[in-house]
Amino acid sequence: MRVDDFDYPLPPDLIAQRPLERRDASRLLVVSRATGRLEDAHFSMLPNFVTGNELVVFNNARVIPARLFGKRTGVHSQKPSRKTVREHLSGNVEVFLTRKLEGDTWEALVRPGKKMQVGERVKFGEGELEAEILSRGELGIRTVRFASRNALSVEENLEQLGHVPLPPYIDRPDEAADRQRYQTVYARRPGAVAAPTAGLHFTPEILDKLKTKGCELCEVTLDVGLGTFQPVHTETLEEHKIHSETYEITPEVAEKIRQAKSDSRPILAVGTTVVRTLEDAAARATPAGKGTLLAPGRAEAEIFLLPGHNFRVVDKLLTNFHLPKSTLLALVSAFAGRENILQAYRHAVAQRYRFYSYGDCMLIR
Repeated sequence: MRVDDFDYPLPPDLIAQRPLERRDASRLLVVSRATGRLEDAHFSMLPNFVTGNELVVFNNARVIPARLFGKRTGVHSQKPSRKTVREHLSGNVEVFLTRKLEGDTWEALVRPGKKMQVGERVKFGEGELEAEILSRGELGIRTVRFASRNALSVEENLEQLGHVPLPPYIDRPDEAADRQRYQTVYARRPGAVAAPTAGLHFTPEILDKLKTKGCELCEVTLDVGLGTFQPVHTETLEEHKIHSETYEITPEVAEKIRQAKSDSRPILAVGTTVVRTLEDAAARATPAGKGTLLAPGRAEAEIFLLPGHNFRVVDKLLTNFHLPKSTLLALVSAFAGRENILQAYRHAVAQRYRFYSYGDCMLIR
């Protein structure tokens, strides 16, 4: 399946650089999976487009301030020369957390990566937080261990010193408002380094209206990683190595989903991260025994959802607009049909919808 088959022209001025003043003021493009029919609406009207018996599944992952700026302090395991010390003390370093491994140890992108050797340390702020390079990987990836040098915990220092990890297509530094707006109103479980952006449109009032309409709400957790922005460099999608992301489904939520499917109630996934979580858990449940829909617990989502995939759990999808030639555009095309999606994207461009993380959204049903 050629990557070029998932391309579309997008004027750069349609890439949203900031959120709207109100979360639910975004536009909503309603797409029929069966016919491709399109309807323009606003997100505040979402309760009008549900039947009222849906089980709506959210990703409650909370974005951490994953971008850190520090100073090199040298390799502490050996005595460096004066020249080396001066270079280290004056060198600026960016550390972008990508994945928590265990305790205070993280996988991170470090820039400038080539100069950072194993054993070297970086201080942040006035030295209240420090990181040591434990190992080197490819493409600037390092394993780093943090240590707190004040009365606060590592997590508390990260929260204070870190910056909001805005996506690369938002061409501005993060601002104070991003700490609240690049976060869903129901975010609870810290660990994500990118927001599950389909959820950014929800307000407490919209959630209440869905419940009043008769919808049941539940939550899973998938720690969205930097790989969600990873470009596809291969000619075909099948050659691309998909990134893995950690997720967790509680036994109670797995049972709710199983019961909803048993009762022929539709599952509405809020975002591609929820789709990936549920479909990966369904794939893992297959060897577990007949009649098991989902495998609950904690796991790594490694599933690559391409056109031709048989969706076992998800029936409806709320999602933002995705980058051309991306794995997420392939995912929504797998769900609704490539031609339907490309037609919807052409319509959205013509009608000047706002694209990507802080942009508008679509409901596929």
